[in-house]
Amino acid sequence: MRIDAHQHFWKIDRNDYGWITPELPVLFRDYWPSDLEPLLQKHGIGKSILVQAAPTIEETEFILELSETADFITGVVGWLDLADPSYREQYERFNKHPKFVGFRVMIQEMEDPNLVLSPTYVKALSYFAEQDVPIDLLVLTKQLPQLVQLLERVPQLRGVVDHLAKPPIALGAMEPWRSQMAEIARHPKIYCKLSGLVTEADRMGWRKEDFKAYVHETLHMFGPERVMFGSDWPVCLLAATYDEVVDLFRYTVQDRLSPEETEAVFGGNAAKFYKL
Repeated sequence: MRIDAHQHFWKIDRNDYGWITPELPVLFRDYWPSDLEPLLQKHGIGKSILVQAAPTIEETEFILELSETADFITGVVGWLDLADPSYREQYERFNKHPKFVGFRVMIQEMEDPNLVLSPTYVKALSYFAEQDVPIDLLVLTKQLPQLVQLLERVPQLRGVVDHLAKPPIALGAMEPWRSQMAEIARHPKIYCKLSGLVTEADRMGWRKEDFKAYVHETLHMFGPERVMFGSDWPVCLLAATYDEVVDLFRYTVQDRLSPEETEAVFGGNAAKFYKL
C-alpha cells in the first residue's frame, strides 16, 4: 500500500492558521479531502497521513472529525499542549479516536528553540517515549543542535523529522545540516520524511538535480528502512504541483533504491512508524 505520509487540510475561516495569509494566495483558500483524492488515485496512492497545521487543540479536533469523511485518511497527526499539565488527558482523549496516530512538536514555531529542552518538555516527551508514541518533529536546520540535545536526554523517542529539517537547498549548502542529521540518525527510533523539499529550493526555478544530494545523504544516514515519502500538499503548491512532487521523489531515489526499498519508502515505512 502506497502512503502519502504528510499532507494537510484546512478551513481558513477557522482563524487558527496564522501563517496562511492573503499574501500566499495559492494557500489562502479551503482545502478538503475531495481536492486531494483524485491526485492520490492518479498516482496509485491508497492512503495518507493528515498532519496538523495549527498549534491548537481545536484544529486537532477538526481534522479528526474531517478524517471520518474520507477512507483514504489512514492516520491523523495532531497537536498537544505539552506546556499544559493536562497533556496526558489531552492525549488520552484523542487516542480514543481510531485514526489518531500521534502528535507533532512544532519546534520551528518556538521563539526560543531551547524551550524544547526545558524540564516541562523533556518530562512530557520522556513519558511519550516510554509509551512508544509516534511524534512528528517540525524543526529548522538552525534548530538541529537543540534536537540533538533533546535526543540525548530522551534517546528512546519514537520520532520522525519532517521535511529533512528544511535544509538550505536554495543555497546548495550541505553543512552543518549533514553533520547534525548524522548525529540524529544514530538514534534507531528516529525516521525522516522526504517532504517539503520544493519549498526550500528556488521556488520559481528549481531543477530536479538540486535535490539529489540531500535525498541521497538522507538515505545513506537513515537507511531506506527509516525514510518515508510525503507530499506536504497543499503547501508544496507554493513551488510545485502534486504530480511534480511525486515525479521528483521517483527521480531522486531511482538509482539508490531497489523496487522493494522504493515501496517501503513510498508507504511501508510510514505504516511501520505510525503502527497502522
